[in-house]
Amino acid sequence: MRPDPATDTPPRLVPAGRAWLVDVVIAVLVVVPSFAPVPFPELRPSSPLVHVLIVLPALLLPLRRRWPRLVFVVCIAIFVGALVLGTLAPGAALTTAIAAYGMADRVGRREAAPVAIAGVVGLVGASIVVGLMTGLDTRFLQVGLAVALAGAIGDAARSRRAYVAAVLERARRAEQTREAEARRRVSEERLRIARDLHDAVAHQISVISLNAGVASSALDTRPDKAREALATIRTASRDVLAEIGSMLAVLRTPDDVDARDQPGLARLGAVVESVRVAGWDAAVRDERDPDEVLPLGVDIVAYRVVQEGLTNALKHGTARRVHVLLRRDGDDLEVVVTNPFRPEEAAAEPSPSGFGLIGLRERVESAGGRLDAGPAPGGYRLAARLPVPAPRPTARPGGSA
Repeated sequence: MRPDPATDTPPRLVPAGRAWLVDVVIAVLVVVPSFAPVPFPELRPSSPLVHVLIVLPALLLPLRRRWPRLVFVVCIAIFVGALVLGTLAPGAALTTAIAAYGMADRVGRREAAPVAIAGVVGLVGASIVVGLMTGLDTRFLQVGLAVALAGAIGDAARSRRAYVAAVLERARRAEQTREAEARRRVSEERLRIARDLHDAVAHQISVISLNAGVASSALDTRPDKAREALATIRTASRDVLAEIGSMLAVLRTPDDVDARDQPGLARLGAVVESVRVAGWDAAVRDERDPDEVLPLGVDIVAYRVVQEGLTNALKHGTARRVHVLLRRDGDDLEVVVTNPFRPEEAAAEPSPSGFGLIGLRERVESAGGRLDAGPAPGGYRLAARLPVPAPRPTARPGGSA
């Protein structure tokens, strides 16, 4: 259940709007016994002044919500004053206990505890002195324990409210954290879909666009070249539709897509061949160990780097040449795609601010690598360094340490 700041509040024993009912009940419990014909002489008011002292706390108690410590001290003084005048007032003892509860309930423990301890000690001490001097049965033990117990109950009620408030606050923060996490995941999923859509479509669309231009220009003069370009367009269109269909199937599947279904460097030849068919001179130099098996995430990101580099070359290049380099540099895999320019075409270099490069940079950084894209001597260079820890040799059984 989600916490509602409007309704989930720390509970109080009595709602704030009904506090006056408590004051009325206390006033009745204090005033009525003072006029009742009780059989014990020490419980009956001995003079009109004692009557006033007994009734006075009923008028003071409503002020305990504003001045809790002051009301507690005044109630003790009234109870002790009645004892000095020869009357053990049950109403005054009751109001003193209620004042102790209210003080502990509304004031912090550090502020209330010294006042409560001093008040109980003073009350018990004064009762003992009055009892010794007058012979009156002050019942100091019962009254002292009642006041101390009321203070302890008030402190427990305040502590419980503080605990409930802390639990509700933690629940609110947890709910806010869950909502923020949900928003973050939605944002990441949108970025992932955008990257996958760009990777799946951009390259094939560039191939289609380039071959469409070739077919249009060669339709009359070189029909065989036009037919070859149209065949490439048909193949690229089929491939892009298949990739979009696969992506839609993944998006409709409740489970996460299996990363092994995504392309890797094993499909490098096919993507390079699509550029060659379009009439480009695409050279690939792979200096890696042919038996090396890359981690799955690095394999996918390396393929996407090559794909994005070839797509940029098809879109912006004019020299119709592109070069791909794969090599190991220590614990890193270096993937470089260069698109040379002729000097008079240097102003036509591609801009590194497209969404494709933004998504590619996010992919490379998610794999712990670094991506550099920009002009280089003689052309445009897209280079990625992906960390690939060297495989540890497997220890042979029985071998020496």
